[in-house]
Amino acid sequence: MAAHIEKLILEGVLRPGERLAPERELAEKLQISRPSLREAFEILEGRGLLVSGRSGTFVAQFLTPLFQPLATLLHDKPRVTADYFEFRRIQEVNAARFAAMRATDLDRKAIQQCMERMQKAHRLEDPTQEGDADVDLHLLVYEASHNVVLLHIMRALANLLRNDIFYNRAQLYLREGVRNQLLEQHLAIARAVIAGNAKDAEAAAAQHIRFTFETVEEIRRDSLRLETSLSRVNRSDFLA
Repeated sequence: MAAHIEKLILEGVLRPGERLAPERELAEKLQISRPSLREAFEILEGRGLLVSGRSGTFVAQFLTPLFQPLATLLHDKPRVTADYFEFRRIQEVNAARFAAMRATDLDRKAIQQCMERMQKAHRLEDPTQEGDADVDLHLLVYEASHNVVLLHIMRALANLLRNDIFYNRAQLYLREGVRNQLLEQHLAIARAVIAGNAKDAEAAAAQHIRFTFETVEEIRRDSLRLETSLSRVNRSDFLA
């Protein structure tokens, strides 16, 4: 049973941070005894894959100890942002291509549902929900690539993205015209994956990352210009 649960974690079926069903309920569903399930939990806790506490048993955030110090180191550094997008472009293109080639019917259905959620958030002009759907869509593409190494690494990076480690997503979505373009780019990726068109999926992913990076750089340059202008306005504070 430990091997079975470990396989589900490896394949991304059970995700870091998710709470497992209560012991009695899970034992009944799996048709095993509670002592056998408890033994499996102990084995997986020893391997750092599960954590137990008063509120239940959870899939461990096993990459967090690696990425959290890295997040502090990387936060708000322009050079790092450029390197992040360079890395992400390589991975997104590969993920989109593999997803178009390997996605199952269930993968395609999940991507379709995420597209619909993203479009609804866009119509409601809700940048928070739209931004969450953005990250979720990319995660679904990683899952549909059926490459477990790619999935776990990019899932950890997605958590950093949600926390605005590399750039402020709210600023991106509030910039004039950007939301519409991002929506079309995401839909292009999703539709190509669903259609099984690897070439179009790859091209759409590359275009999306390029556009996002260029827009983030524009926002950064505008911010620097504003800081310079404000410094000129307040220069009298430094003069006799």
